[in-house]
This record gives sequence, C-alpha cells and structure tokens, in this order.
Amino acid sequence: MTAAYTLYAKPGFAATTIERLCSEARISNRAFYECFGGREELLQALHERCVDESLAVVAKAVQEAPATLDGRIRAGIRAYIEFATADWRRARIMHVEVRRSGDVLAASRQRAIEAFARLVEDASADFPIISGVNRRLVALGAIGALQELLIEWLLGDDKPDIDELVDVAVHIFNRALGPA
Repeated sequence: MTAAYTLYAKPGFAATTIERLCSEARISNRAFYECFGGREELLQALHERCVDESLAVVAKAVQEAPATLDGRIRAGIRAYIEFATADWRRARIMHVEVRRSGDVLAASRQRAIEAFARLVEDASADFPIISGVNRRLVALGAIGALQELLIEWLLGDDKPDIDELVDVAVHIFNRALGPA
C-alpha cells in the first residue's frame, strides 16, 4: 500500500502497472494478488482509507467548533483542507486519481461524497436554511466546489495558499448554507 500511495499519486494510477508496484514494494506478483484482486482494488483501499481518516478529522473539528454555523463550517473546512494538503499524495489520490480511474471507482467515490454530505447536513441541521432549498443538494454542491478548489491547488499553475483556499471555501459554504 505504501508503494501504491506514492506511485498512484505520481506518475498516477493509469501509468502504474502491477509489475512496477511489486518492484517498488519488493514483493512478487503472486504476493500482490494474494492481497488484492488488481490495481483498482488497491486504489479503492487507499481511497477508502484516506476518506475514513479525513471524515474522522473533520467530524472531530466540527464537534469541537463554536456552536455557530460559521464556526462549524470554518472548522470543518480548515480541518479537511489541512488534512488533504498535508500530504499532496493524499489530495491527489482523493481528488484526481480516483476521478481518472473512470467507472471502476465511481461507487467508492460516490460513497465518500455521500458521507461528507451527511456530515455537512448534520453539522448545519440546527440552523435555518433558505426555505424550499434541499439541504442535501446544497451540501453536495458545496462539496463539489471544495473538490475543485483542491484540484486547483494540486494542478494549477498558480497554486493558491491554504488560507486562501479556506477563505474561499468558507465563503461558498456560508453562502450556500446560510439563511437568505
């Protein structure tokens, strides 16, 4: 898994063969197949580990945040962005390589998005929202915006700094989730 964590981030999932993974990990192909059914299953395991760890970090930050909508939003977003960007490989696997893997990991990616949407819904449930607006759909839209900001941080020519990412994401979430 350590070898895949690095290789799937760069040169990327598509460019990483089983042979290269096994060579980097210093294991045989047979040993690999005793643990995983293929490259996709390994990527799924890595992705799910990253998602589980980030959900735990964000949930803790939201729980410890001031009991205001802005406090919860700011704490959750800062925790997520700092966790994702603390290791560029993690951010790359979660936000770029899983998308590039195509339909193979679509279900895993969708489960992750749903888990984050539930977290956003739960964290904002005590606060009013624009009447008639579906809280789940708003959460999904805000999460999509956050993902795109992280992709810009990963792939952009002029990378925004972490504080700027947090400020922009907080603005988007506050506008999306705040009362009219």
